[in-house]
Amino acid sequence: MPPIVTTALLALVCLLLLAAMRWGWRRRAGRSAALVPELPAFPAPGDPLLGAARTAPIEATYVSSTTAGDWLERVVAFDLGVRSSAVVQVHDGGVLVARTGARDLFIPAAAVRGVRTAPGMAGKFVGGDGLVVLTWQAPGSGTPQLDTGLRLRHRSDKTVLTEAVEALAPATQTSADQSGATRKENT
Repeated sequence: MPPIVTTALLALVCLLLLAAMRWGWRRRAGRSAALVPELPAFPAPGDPLLGAARTAPIEATYVSSTTAGDWLERVVAFDLGVRSSAVVQVHDGGVLVARTGARDLFIPAAAVRGVRTAPGMAGKFVGGDGLVVLTWQAPGSGTPQLDTGLRLRHRSDKTVLTEAVEALAPATQTSADQSGATRKENT
């Protein structure tokens, strides 16, 4: 077979693979949008509903969001499946996750269900307790709880962030999750 034909066939196979991956991502986005039809509105700077800041801005990498308890079931609607650089800050009114290159995320304090550390989730595995995972309730009736994973840039910020998020959900109970890490959840 002439080299030009071989090259053309390989290019065609690559294009077909890329089209299949795009098709799969769009199908997942459709399923995710059915599960999570909307996100809480991201508040404007200085919005009185935010209240006082409980932490300084914390540099992190937003890993992904998954359905709670299923660390491989990535939610891709509203850019929740897009890995990006982020700055996280906890306020009296909730958790702000300002992301670069993707939609910002706001988790209202009333939606926070818990926080834990984990070795990984869809999109990132770091071992040990390398990720901080926020569990929260998506808005709307019948919507699932979501787990949002953050890889903090500085290890010392982990305690600050987890304690601040735990304080948002005062009625918490400790239980063990599948990975053996401590998990805080509302009752």
